Amino acid sequence: MWKHVALVAVCLCMVVAAHAQGDIDHPGHVNPEDMQVDMDNPTFVPMVKVGKVLMGRDSIQYVELNNVWVFTQPVFKNAQERAAFNRLVYNVKKVLPIAKEVNRIIIETGDYLETLPNKKAKDEHMKRVEAAIRKEYTPRMKKLTYSQGKLLIKLVYRECNSSSYDLIKAFLGPVRAGFWQAFAWVFGASLKKDYEPKGVDRLTERVVLLVEAGQL
Repeated sequence: MWKHVALVAVCLCMVVAAHAQGDIDHPGHVNPEDMQVDMDNPTFVPMVKVGKVLMGRDSIQYVELNNVWVFTQPVFKNAQERAAFNRLVYNVKKVLPIAKEVNRIIIETGDYLETLPNKKAKDEHMKRVEAAIRKEYTPRMKKLTYSQGKLLIKLVYRECNSSSYDLIKAFLGPVRAGFWQAFAWVFGASLKKDYEPKGVDRLTERVVLLVEAGQL
């Protein structure tokens, strides 16, 4: 129960987009949380962009690639630290695609809500969306572990530059945001969690950068 509540902002954004497009399920589509994580293969395929640039009268081709990140090899004091690092890598690979999906969907959702004629229409749409959250996305969120759920809240902040609480507040208002935050807090989660890539989340940021570049 608490898992989909703690991640209600993620569910909200996904469902809004699905309603906006008039399609909840796409044949052949596999949700990120259903994908098998292969620790021996990179999660993302490195980007290769080929183009041309005009210099004087000459047309010169160029190739643009992902950033290549170079870090020192992590040093583990014991097997427990190594296992914790491997677990972090696994969890990032599991939930990072969902966080990126949320970021894309938020943009689409905002554009869709702008097409509605008035506040009443927007509010009615959001009520239908909130009701659809539990029906459509409770099974998806239940597949995530406690650690993955808390990590997803942080990665949503990283991708959207906004906390899950603020996302709910923007779509449903401060009262509903406060309700969901209080409910999540009871179960040991917080929708107000931010992301500190140069602080407590520096190791997570390192893993995310490597995964994004297809190096991990």
